[in-house]
Amino acid sequence: MYSNRVNNLSESITIAISTLARNLKAQGKDILSFSAGEPDFDTPKVIKEAAIKALNEGFTKYTAVAGIPELLQAIANKLKRENNLEYSPKEILVSNGAKHSLFNVFQALIDKDDEVIIPSPYWVTYPELVTYSGGKNIFIPTTQENQFKITPQQLKNALTSKTKALVLTTPSNPTGMVYSKSELQALSEVLKDTKVWIISDEMYEKLLYNGSFVSPASISEDMLQRTITINGLSKSVAMTGWRIGYLATKDTKLLKLMDNLQSQCTSNINSITQKASIAGLDGSADEDIEKMRLAFKERRDFAAERFNKIKGLSVSLPDGAFYLFINCSQIQKDSMQFCKDLLEKEGIAVVPGIGFGMDGYFRFSFATDLKTIEEGIRRIERFCHNA
Repeated sequence: MYSNRVNNLSESITIAISTLARNLKAQGKDILSFSAGEPDFDTPKVIKEAAIKALNEGFTKYTAVAGIPELLQAIANKLKRENNLEYSPKEILVSNGAKHSLFNVFQALIDKDDEVIIPSPYWVTYPELVTYSGGKNIFIPTTQENQFKITPQQLKNALTSKTKALVLTTPSNPTGMVYSKSELQALSEVLKDTKVWIISDEMYEKLLYNGSFVSPASISEDMLQRTITINGLSKSVAMTGWRIGYLATKDTKLLKLMDNLQSQCTSNINSITQKASIAGLDGSADEDIEKMRLAFKERRDFAAERFNKIKGLSVSLPDGAFYLFINCSQIQKDSMQFCKDLLEKEGIAVVPGIGFGMDGYFRFSFATDLKTIEEGIRRIERFCHNA
């Protein structure tokens, strides 16, 4: 009765947990949610003012599918200035969030039985998009001891004649790990003389707490040609509800195919968002971004220290993003059961690691205020003590 494509899709576990927490809270229950991947900060004033200006000027009509010229140029300028990447506006496509950008990429690249390599743990949407596109997920497991990063040898072992793409996420959701330049160089050596694409999700690049961010496409000319760079403004500039994501690729034929696909699905993104986003890309909001980053760093340090003092739990200090990926296997290896019990007994919503492809862990978002984090950890500690 219904298509297999849709029947085979699973609901996003992060959205499901967040929705459940909101519903329970609406029923009057005392719920603290640490499940959403959303900054608690307001969108910077300079961005909102740009939106108001566009609205007052009547900028409310359809635009080109890929985005207005000034936004595409702002993205190209940003990629050059901050990432040392040379892309022209004609090599960029703006979509309704980075998730939409990823959907366009997988639909345009993946055919039946094509293999996509995904390091585990992974963001929940990647394997669903591969499955929807008819491809096959090839997971490379990582370990906490190895900072949740794949090694060149693991990548080499996973490559086959059917390998179409490798998904790289740095900084990572859910672990917060970040690949260094030397680590990316080592992975790039494995991919030389192959036709494997790299799908580089860089959504959390501005939320970095150690070192500097390195975009995979900046490693070499070979990497630039094979990499599709994905980014957006949801996390770094607190614009989740505005729905702005973008991708860049040197393959103009591929970009045209994705433009055609988007033209038949959603066409252009919100016109007001496009105008407002320029202020989030040209440096106007940099001071606000830095304030958010420092606040997240303070929360990270506080939460990680507290969690590592709880008997039965352990967490590595993440280098980026705003999540802690916490090992709870000494208390309960079944992460779904752990999270269900925690929500029922203590009113705490976190995301089970099994949703990210790694059981025995849970993801805790510190994208909320310190007082709420402190109370949440206090309840989790009580739950672990009574487990």
